[in-house]
Amino acid sequence: MLNVWLIAILVGIIIISSLAFYAGKLLMQLKQQKQAQQQTEQAHQSALKMHDKKVLDSVVIIARAMKEEQCDVSEGCWRLSVLLNSLKTSKQLEQEFPAIFGLYGKIKHLSIAGKRKELVKKQRMQQDLERIKLEAEYSSQVRKDIDLLHQYAVERISVLTS
Repeated sequence: MLNVWLIAILVGIIIISSLAFYAGKLLMQLKQQKQAQQQTEQAHQSALKMHDKKVLDSVVIIARAMKEEQCDVSEGCWRLSVLLNSLKTSKQLEQEFPAIFGLYGKIKHLSIAGKRKELVKKQRMQQDLERIKLEAEYSSQVRKDIDLLHQYAVERISVLTS
């Protein structure tokens, strides 16, 4: 009878030890999975920051060109709107820079590049007139937004690189 109890206790110890080993193994796998997920998330966030830094570098260049009047207001707003919409870590920029996005919204239907060349002269002139009127209407507001945007972009770049 004593042998039966001894065997039962040994079997119980073996079962408990096996389960404890298996639980430890599962916990180790869970820990490794969490570390891998954290590394993946960090790499993803780093890639987003790198993308946004490149975009913001371009924003600074375009804003500077617009300040120095090396770039048309409408062209600058077009480029800036597209760039700002591509940012991954910043949202609600349309509310912060309404004049830039507002002008873009009014001119985005106009033909550019190859499509513009395909237009007859009268259509090109009509589009130019529309663009010039809109630039005049938005110009002072856009200049204010450009100053704020330049400052915003420089600050965001410093945050992203730190």
